[in-house]
Amino acid sequence: MLKSTHSRRQFLKQSSCITAGTLLLPSFLQAGLAPMTQDTRLVIVQLSGGNDGLNTIIPYQNTDLLRLRPNLLSSDRRLLKINDELAFNAGFSGFRDLYNQGDVCILNSVGYPNPNRSHFRSMDIWQSASPSDEYLSTGWIGRYLDQECGSEANIGAIEMSDVLSLALKGQKEKGTPLTNVGQFYQATKQVELDPTPHVHSPTADFLYKTAANTQNSAQYLYEKSKIYRSKHNYPNHKFGSDMKEISEMISSGVDAPIYYASLSGFDTHNNQLGRQERLLQMYSETMRIFADDLKSSDRWKNTLVLTFSEFGRRVTQNGSQGTDHGKANNLFLMGGGLKKQGLYNPLPNINQLDQGDLKHEIDFKQVYSTVLNDWLKTDARAIIKGDFKSLNFI
Repeated sequence: MLKSTHSRRQFLKQSSCITAGTLLLPSFLQAGLAPMTQDTRLVIVQLSGGNDGLNTIIPYQNTDLLRLRPNLLSSDRRLLKINDELAFNAGFSGFRDLYNQGDVCILNSVGYPNPNRSHFRSMDIWQSASPSDEYLSTGWIGRYLDQECGSEANIGAIEMSDVLSLALKGQKEKGTPLTNVGQFYQATKQVELDPTPHVHSPTADFLYKTAANTQNSAQYLYEKSKIYRSKHNYPNHKFGSDMKEISEMISSGVDAPIYYASLSGFDTHNNQLGRQERLLQMYSETMRIFADDLKSSDRWKNTLVLTFSEFGRRVTQNGSQGTDHGKANNLFLMGGGLKKQGLYNPLPNINQLDQGDLKHEIDFKQVYSTVLNDWLKTDARAIIKGDFKSLNFI
């Protein structure tokens, strides 16, 4: 472990220096550099609003569940059945394909002690990996960047958004938010920088260096991401275009180990049945194409996708044919390097609830620690408070 951690740190610092140096090279020299083909990538997908995991991975034969949720389940003939107990939501056909191909691991009953039902607070807890009674100003990926990326690093993580999430904010390093690589490049290109040394103004000097680094990052992304253009037909919505851009950056060999994307709208307090199915279909179809895309460029085996939501929903439906904020939920892992496929642990026990909510059995910080230690090859103890045993899914 110590040897691999050290190697990863060395590699990243070296690749960061290479990136920084590359930005100073003429474009014809940059084009001659071979893309990285053996390093790992982590893609995080956030389902914002609190997806109802119990109506995503469904114990459809459980009579208690049918009694508590008489209006939330699709008809029996529309459910995508895996076995005599388990069915996927009718909108999850793409996900089922990946499941059947051994590209999915489902962790049930994931949460944290003393859960918070506020969207904002619970999302902060998931993004910062803090205990529920502690407020942190940095995210778990940001702290990873602080630990593993040198000061020369230009791009350690990319979020497909106008605004950077707490998850990607570190004390020293931060991820890069963008909605489109081409637009990001054109926007930064229009900024004129004054190269005159700001010897009497540290603030002006800092702003100049920040702007210059951003321009360099944008130019690097723009030039590098043109190497691979996807021929796969992604769905025509923002999440589809975001995942297509991530696939093109990964397949082009962009030197960023972390990518972050979100799909919102899962706060289904009313009329949940159709709304959630449409959202799950958007997610499911996009992820199937994303996996096919990376398989065609031979990058799937080095890619791990982690999908989470800030909490699950209450087990009993409310009076508006929806569900209210709950506690534990399922979490999805995808990729070509999974040691454990299918169900990691049993479905949640509907007969042993915590005041009407699913009990958590796996702390999400244990999932993060496993990803940091076993996939990103770093020391999770410096990033996640606590000492968590590996879940051994990768």
